[in-house]
Amino acid sequence: PGGGSISALAAALGAAMTSMTANLSQGEKFAHIHEQITEVIHSMESLTTRCEELMAADIRSFEQYMAALKLPKGTDEEKRYRTHSLQTAVIAAIEIPMRLLEVCRDGLSHAYHIVETSNKNVISDLGIGAILFEAAAQSALLTVDINLASLKDLDVKQSYEVKTAVLIREIAQIKEQTLLIVRSRIAN
Repeated sequence: PGGGSISALAAALGAAMTSMTANLSQGEKFAHIHEQITEVIHSMESLTTRCEELMAADIRSFEQYMAALKLPKGTDEEKRYRTHSLQTAVIAAIEIPMRLLEVCRDGLSHAYHIVETSNKNVISDLGIGAILFEAAAQSALLTVDINLASLKDLDVKQSYEVKTAVLIREIAQIKEQTLLIVRSRIAN
């Protein structure tokens, strides 16, 4: 597996840790947050499915890129077709980790949503989930960055750079806020 696939796997692990915390925050003691917890459990199931889909899509996009590299380049027409095919493959190789960045942000948002009320006995696991989501996002960003280096359209390149900067900033903020509360709950 390549970097994009591993990023999706790390995000799926973040979803698993968040889901575990939510699953262990049920019952009579947690009846007052039942709706929140149920929503997080369903969201993590959905995010895990999205991670699996993105992992498979990343593998396909890498194969598409490798196939484009092997295209003939003997004539001007072949060169143009090869260049077009490579740029199409690069866009796909950027779009997939971009979607994973959104998955990571959404996963972190759900973790943050239950950090103050979930089962304190497994709050460290929720923190680990948050760390995994951010690690997956940082990994996906590296995949975006390496593919952006091959993108010829500077306007499109700049648009992706702006989007990734915003997403990474949001992800870092949510993770930090989540971990502050996790550490506070561990200490008390």
